[in-house]
Amino acid sequence: MAASTNTATLASLSSDGHPWASFVTYGLVGGDPVLCVSHMAEHGRNLAADQRVSLSVVAPGENEDPLASGRITLAGMVFRPTGEDAAVARDAHLAAVPAAKYYIDYSDFTVWHMRVDRVRWVGGYGRMDSATAQDYAQASPDPVRPGSAYAVDHLNADHADALREMTAAFGGYPDAVSATCTGADRYGLDIAVTTPNGVAYTRVGYLSPISSIDELRSATVELTKNARRS
Repeated sequence: MAASTNTATLASLSSDGHPWASFVTYGLVGGDPVLCVSHMAEHGRNLAADQRVSLSVVAPGENEDPLASGRITLAGMVFRPTGEDAAVARDAHLAAVPAAKYYIDYSDFTVWHMRVDRVRWVGGYGRMDSATAQDYAQASPDPVRPGSAYAVDHLNADHADALREMTAAFGGYPDAVSATCTGADRYGLDIAVTTPNGVAYTRVGYLSPISSIDELRSATVELTKNARRS
């Protein structure tokens, strides 16, 4: 999720102790966010005085209900990188936020590297968990989701029956009336399902993880075959 976007909400602490939420952009160094913040901004002054922060990242999604989408909160401390680390941080921010080239080197801007200490993940209604800093550092960006939009549209346009059958067999909704794919990643499909009792959200996992968008078709074909056998 952190690698799927370059925008987030930063929570810093004001001098009076109140939490202060600010819209920010960021890049990543090994999963750690890199911010470029103006001293004139309130959150810029907050970071200079108190390095405790959290960052709320919402994964891009197509769900009509925002609370059904995935999001994470990263908590930790920020510091000013120096030497070679400063160059690495600067490059990481520019790679994610090209427009920052117009201001990143101004004297009133500071590049901050956030060291992530803990992570809270929410995958939608009733789906949540925590992760340690070590687990987060060892994770890698999803290779499937960034290029999955066309495949998701194709599934919904041409394979609506297959999606309903997958959801009925493996998504926990045997009474599914219809199912719409809202996202695909290396592990499975996000599904919005219509039941006689209303709309719900679920996941349908592949039989095994995939490592590229080229494997998505075969994974969904295999799911369909197994759903129809069951």
